[in-house]
Amino acid sequence: MKKSVLFFMVMLAIQIAGHSQDDKYTAAMQKSLAGFDSAKSAEDLTKLANTFERIGDAEKTQWLPYYYAGLALSNAGWMPSVSDKDANATKINAFCDKAESIATDNADKSEIEVLRNMSATQQMMIDPQNRYMTYGQAAGKALEKGMQLNENNPRLYYLRGMSLFNTPSQFGGGKDKAKTQFEKAITLYKAQSPKPLYPRWGQPQSEQMLAQCQ
Repeated sequence: MKKSVLFFMVMLAIQIAGHSQDDKYTAAMQKSLAGFDSAKSAEDLTKLANTFERIGDAEKTQWLPYYYAGLALSNAGWMPSVSDKDANATKINAFCDKAESIATDNADKSEIEVLRNMSATQQMMIDPQNRYMTYGQAAGKALEKGMQLNENNPRLYYLRGMSLFNTPSQFGGGKDKAKTQFEKAITLYKAQSPKPLYPRWGQPQSEQMLAQCQ
């Protein structure tokens, strides 16, 4: 009887410790996610990426901190103040590698391909004419891989729409083709019920771009 009571107490202590750790992780992530709203500069976003990296390194089994570290740097990469887009993309891809080594669900992995698409696109935009064959194709491959992993990821349709919107119609792009992608993205956004801490971004951007396609 004493051994049974002792075993129960040990298991209870482990469960309580586990819940405490989960609560600490959730609180840290929620606080850091709020940082996306207040970040105004590339420096702010870089600091935010560092914060997410520390969370990921402390947790070791969570892919989302590394995903958000990469997302923060992806957002910074669109800013003119980030002069070395290649170095920034290298860091993004390193976070993608870390996240991918932990993620097991295909839907989760599709979100990582979203980041790979954006990092390759940013590298291509340095010199589109000379870099398309390398980075343009890499961006396209990431998009298609993401679709294979989860065809209901709205962020993939948003990114495909952006690519078509910025591609001249004589090369297979244009507003009409982009419009259908933004519409699909918005439909999927509205149908989603994201899990806590999971990516939610992209619907306002898709709606803004759809308005530009009318």
